[in-house]
Amino acid sequence: MFVVLVGSVLTTVLFLKDLASATTQENVFSGVVAAFLWFTVLFANFAEAVAEGRGKAQADTLRRTRSETTAVRRLPDGSTEIVSSSILDLGDVVVVAAGSVIPSDGEVIEGIATVDESAITGESAPVIRESGGDRSAVTGGTRVLSDEIVVRITARAGETFVDRMIALVEGSARQKTPNEIALNILLPGLTIIFLFATVPLQ
Repeated sequence: MFVVLVGSVLTTVLFLKDLASATTQENVFSGVVAAFLWFTVLFANFAEAVAEGRGKAQADTLRRTRSETTAVRRLPDGSTEIVSSSILDLGDVVVVAAGSVIPSDGEVIEGIATVDESAITGESAPVIRESGGDRSAVTGGTRVLSDEIVVRITARAGETFVDRMIALVEGSARQKTPNEIALNILLPGLTIIFLFATVPLQ
């Protein structure tokens, strides 16, 4: 983006320099080129700011969901107690009824239920989670829609899927996608070629 910004400044300087001496047609061409380059710089900065704002809002929502979630922990004697999800530890057993949020990542050890995972995966259709087999893993922050399941916690506080999502959203040094890498190579190259092609026309 720095190269595009430099190109915008140079093109604007050339446009202003030639404003008094060049013909109207040349001025229009230089002005349009400068305007397009400035539009590219402004749009890219605006898009990045919007994405960053949405990411922070999503992280706040995830953090609030995590901190407000309570769990019904089953004790070794079979009784239950209500605790905050933030104090659950590896191996704790919790009971999650219909309408409740699963407090942390875990594995279903009893029961079968439909679970709404749209908050995490974006998938609109509920999925079935049951003990045994490959459909026993559940993610903290998802909601049980029907029935009741007993879940053994498999992640410590701070190491859950939701915690990793929050860290990824808030992390300034996230891994770039292949499209971003390609655009970061292509745009400066095209800008340099464009400058070399248009400067001699002045």
